[in-house]
Amino acid sequence: MTSRNSSDYKPVGVLGAGNFGSAVANLLALKRPVLLFARDEEVVKRIEKTRENRGHKMHQNILATTDLERVARECEVIFPIVPSSHFRALMKKLSPFLYPYHILIHGTKGLDISLPPGQTIETVALLDRGCVKTMSEVIREESVAIRVGCLAGPNLSRELADQHPAATVIASPFNEVISIGKKLLRNDRFQVYGNNELIGVELAGVLKNIIAIASGALSGMGYGENARGLLISRGVVEMIHVGRALGGNVKAFLGVAGIGDLVTTSNSTLSRNFQVGYKLAQGMTLAEILSSMDEVAEGVNTVQIIKKCADFYKLRAPITSTLYKVLFEDLTIQQAISYLMRYPLNVDIDFLD
Repeated sequence: MTSRNSSDYKPVGVLGAGNFGSAVANLLALKRPVLLFARDEEVVKRIEKTRENRGHKMHQNILATTDLERVARECEVIFPIVPSSHFRALMKKLSPFLYPYHILIHGTKGLDISLPPGQTIETVALLDRGCVKTMSEVIREESVAIRVGCLAGPNLSRELADQHPAATVIASPFNEVISIGKKLLRNDRFQVYGNNELIGVELAGVLKNIIAIASGALSGMGYGENARGLLISRGVVEMIHVGRALGGNVKAFLGVAGIGDLVTTSNSTLSRNFQVGYKLAQGMTLAEILSSMDEVAEGVNTVQIIKKCADFYKLRAPITSTLYKVLFEDLTIQQAISYLMRYPLNVDIDFLD
């Protein structure tokens, strides 16, 4: 009789066959069989026939499926990795098949909002924390799952697919979730760290997308590294002020999932959020940019949400507020940069007092 736990051989579930979901599935497949859920039957057929998806060569240990019930039945550990706009709907569909023994580690860097009847994100004036949920909070609201975590950090899908050295953070209040995440994902080229500050790590992954859009705009205007360094350093301060107001711990913003992810995303043309800012600076409209993208740039929705949260809590968030005017009003990128350079700031670091 083997002494190894039978769960060591169970497949792991990944929900979402986008770029990041495909990359995570390939990482997990090095250790375990993987059930990869996709909504589209054509995607499942393509993966099974060609062993490729969105340019990713899919590991032989991956079985694609449209059957959510099967994923929940066969997998104790599940990684939901879908856009935030679809996350709650997915959890509602998955919930009837979940039990308290399931472990869910999401990889979605976005926010969910609940609005009064008849309101939309465009029409609502202010948002408080009660209206805004992280994905771990959505999981807990919609299911019986208790052991919940998130996957965060500088994880550009293309580089993961090419097996470049990288690292991630598994954040959870449960050390067991962190331990299992490390066991499943860590390999010679992929380091995995743990962090117990789940909400802070989630918020860091969300807020950095705002700064990445602004960084792309600087690049699109032809500005250099001095400007980007200024933006990123001020961006960290803004992220911490907003993150604290929404319930995050400062420490979560200062590690791999915070500054590490911010620096990576704000300097990479592989980042969808960076590309939004870059194309805006090149003269494209937001509608044109979004229609040209095959996946969601979470930062666009995040700018709307965080601007209205900042207004509610009377927070100083000049980068977010200015970017909001560029994306949704009529401020030009040049006017935005001019305004931010003149914005009165008397203290460099003001969150350590």
